[in-house]
Amino acid sequence: MTAPILPGATLGVLGGGQLGRMFTLAARRMGYRVTVFAPDDDTPAGQIAYEEVRAPYEDLDAVRRFASGVSVVTFEFENVPAATAAAAAERAPVRPAGSLLHATQHRQREKDALVAAGVPVVRHAMIGTSDSLARAIRHVGLPAILKTAAWGYDGKGQVRGESSTEARSAWDTLGRGPCVLEAVAPFEREISVVGARGLDGSVALYEPFENVHVDHILDLTVSPAELPSAVAERAREIARTLLEAWEVVGVICVEMFLLPDGELVVNEVAPRPHNSGHLTIDAHVCSQFEQQVRAVCGLPLGTCEALAPGAMTNLLGDLWREGAPDWAAALAVPGVALHLYGKDRALPGRKMGHLTAVARTTGEARERVLRARETAARILAPAGKD
Repeated sequence: MTAPILPGATLGVLGGGQLGRMFTLAARRMGYRVTVFAPDDDTPAGQIAYEEVRAPYEDLDAVRRFASGVSVVTFEFENVPAATAAAAAERAPVRPAGSLLHATQHRQREKDALVAAGVPVVRHAMIGTSDSLARAIRHVGLPAILKTAAWGYDGKGQVRGESSTEARSAWDTLGRGPCVLEAVAPFEREISVVGARGLDGSVALYEPFENVHVDHILDLTVSPAELPSAVAERAREIARTLLEAWEVVGVICVEMFLLPDGELVVNEVAPRPHNSGHLTIDAHVCSQFEQQVRAVCGLPLGTCEALAPGAMTNLLGDLWREGAPDWAAALAVPGVALHLYGKDRALPGRKMGHLTAVARTTGEARERVLRARETAARILAPAGKD
């Protein structure tokens, strides 16, 4: 078996965003150094890292030099070009493998991989021509959601169509490029399962989280999700199936819809830690980011045991529209923790940070975290259910 990469080594991260920042914080706490590769400087991850390498992802020689100086490479978002991951793999192990990155950054390849693994997905069809759009509409039905095949996240690159005319107009809006048409799933809840698989094949799974989206962006996550035990176990089983079928070494998040009949379908998979798992930093013994460090370094995986029920809410740039939020007021709410990402400009829809809360019950954690955000902004919190 491959020897583990022990504290003191340098870990490499492709990408400089907030997920890389939280990975770096976990790695440094464990005694590792981290080098970040990103096309920008003063990135959220680079602010915390031992070294920040600034170069385009397309500069493969720079990627090779970066990878030559680290013991292992991981990534913090899936839109890193596959060629970049392949170049890094010439100099250091890349975990998860670049093949997973390649699959999940393209919706049709992702759907094909999910079907091959035997997990349920929504009815869908690939579109590349006007004729294929007509066939897709007949196969999928309407209403449906048209999504660009690549480079989509947080609801970007997708348009809903209620009729054939709207679907064709949506394809025009998206540039008439490769797309996937998906049936609208009449879901009751959106849930996610974050899981890890180690180098030795061991698997660790967090309990399902329940998610609330606003304008296609995650707004609120609570843990544990209030689900029938059979549904919760099925969700974890789906995540385990993918971790094992894809031979993942690292962390993934599987986003699912719970249908009215109690069945689950997979919406998409993130091949890295996920926004909905941020609450694990404060609500669990081992966070998703420490789990990522452990997995890619070949260490034993940590426990996914919860310390307390928790909730997380995103802090978007819109919150700054009246000036700097009142963090002192937010932190006066019991059980609340503040996580800011070090971004210099607050823009509408931009993720600037998040709040978490822990409490005796899921409902109390939800109430606390939304009250803290409302208090910070002195406006009505836009999401959450009592």
